[in-house]
Formats: sequence, structure tokens, C-alpha cells
Amino acid sequence: MRIAEICTHRVISAEADLSVHEAAELMRKHHVGSLVVTEQPDGERLPVGFLTDRDIVLAVVAVGIDTDALTVSDIMTRQLATCADSEDIFDAIETMRSHAVRRLPVLNSNGGLAGMVSADDIYGALSTHMHVLTEALRREQVHEMQTRV
Repeated sequence: MRIAEICTHRVISAEADLSVHEAAELMRKHHVGSLVVTEQPDGERLPVGFLTDRDIVLAVVAVGIDTDALTVSDIMTRQLATCADSEDIFDAIETMRSHAVRRLPVLNSNGGLAGMVSADDIYGALSTHMHVLTEALRREQVHEMQTRV
């Protein structure tokens, strides 16, 4: 299963010069816990960082810094773990594991932002397939009992 099949294609992004306060408002408005920080040199949204609500709480709020005094670029994660929309779901799982993250920006073939995949998206997709497999096993057992009686 390819990541493009399960990722969320509507991704909320922000520019690096946005204030942390404005970023928090953006997260609240769109009911998301993270923003992909992007630049648009040629019209393609290119990811350059990642900001989570947890980053804001731990790096700004908990230490008493004014959220208007910092920009997203001051606290964003710059070492961005990503995956390609053409990747297999298990490759994305390995990337999440090796980088200890629960969300990955998904990139198109041009390196532009194509979506976001979360651990919840992967759990959902895998659980659907596990349910189908369970149903196949149940049907096999019923068929066996009917033909062997």
C-alpha cells in the first residue's frame, strides 16, 4: 500500500517568519497539532521545518517566553523526516521508528508538500487490512466445516 493512498492531502503549513502566537492560532483554527513550515520559491510548497503544539508548550509557554517575541523559525524542527507519496507504508513506518516521530510530511516527485501521514493513519489502514484478513480466515473455517461434514 502506497502512502499516497492513506495520507491526508490537506496539510496546514506556515512560513518560518510567522510568530509563534500566530502559529498557535493557525493550529487552533484548523484543529491540528502540527504545521509543516514551507518555502515557496517556485510555487511548490517545499518543507523546511516542522512545528508541533508540544514544541510551543515546551520551548515557549513552559519557560515563560512571550509567544509574540519568537518566530516559527526560532523553535521549529529543522531536521525534517519525510516520506515520498510513492513509498510503501512499511517504509514510512521504518522512517517514523528511526526518527522517533509520529507524523511525516509526504513529498511529491518534485519534493513539494503532497500530504501528511500520521501513525493514526497507518494504524487505521493496517487495522482495515487485518479485519479483512480475519474475515477471510473466518470464511475459510466456515467453508471447511461445511465441506467436511
